[in-house]
Amino acid sequence: MSDGSRVLEVDGISKRYGDVVALEDLTFDVRGGELFGLVGRNGAGKTTAMRIVLGVLDADAGQVRWAGMPLDFVSRRRIGYMPEERGLYPRMRLLEQLAYLGELHGMADGDAERAALDWLERFGLADRRYDELQALSHGNQQRVQLAAALVCAPDVLVLDEPFAGLDPVALDVMTGVLRERAEAGVAVVFSSHELDLVERICDRVGIIERHHLVVCGTVAELRAGGPHRLWVDAPAAGSGWAATIPGTHLVRADGSRVLLELAPGTDDQSVLDAARRTGPVREFRPAQASLSEIFRDAVQEASP
Repeated sequence: MSDGSRVLEVDGISKRYGDVVALEDLTFDVRGGELFGLVGRNGAGKTTAMRIVLGVLDADAGQVRWAGMPLDFVSRRRIGYMPEERGLYPRMRLLEQLAYLGELHGMADGDAERAALDWLERFGLADRRYDELQALSHGNQQRVQLAAALVCAPDVLVLDEPFAGLDPVALDVMTGVLRERAEAGVAVVFSSHELDLVERICDRVGIIERHHLVVCGTVAELRAGGPHRLWVDAPAAGSGWAATIPGTHLVRADGSRVLLELAPGTDDQSVLDAARRTGPVREFRPAQASLSEIFRDAVQEASP
């Protein structure tokens, strides 16, 4: 459940490298207890935004706050981070490595080691705690990388492409852990190109295009703001029958089924009446846009 007093606020941050704009007035928030998906094309600014949250980069303008206060060194130690370019030591033993990372976040030696072992057990790697990271498969290395972000019991999780290259079993494990952390009140924000997965597990989604946020909300809210589309199956209708209906546009055809987009103000009952005049109607229902379709529409609208 979302905790309104614990909010990660990214407020109007901008970043340039000479004449190159990396971010421009980027604003969004992630609430405690929420899974927030940040999606965008390569180069849109997702990784830059995450690095500014972590303090790895300084913003040229804007501010990042947690629970109403600007992030500083102390509060950033309460953030668990999983970079896109995985950053663990390949020749370091798992338990030693995770405990060391916990200590860097301010944990006492014994607490860090216990937390490290707990997460290795959770990910089925306790029996390999004395192995070097490089001895593990890609999927298990991903599990250890997530454990590294979790070992300090963070208030905020920032994950950059955490699902890249995972098999279905590893994917289920990771999404289960993220849901669990959100239910415990952690604010979870991650970037991903896996739009079907983002649609399935996120409470809210933000789409970045041309270095700023173009839409943000729940998938249901983003669908509601999109075009009104209908699937209609009138098997007795001739080819091109839908073109005769005022206020509609044929998006695509699938056999006798057509996907129609209705112009604002067009009554869907007029579409149904037109379909009935051709004979039986096997299907007549609203078309729910997928996040992939919402993403494409948002990117096209934001393009010059």
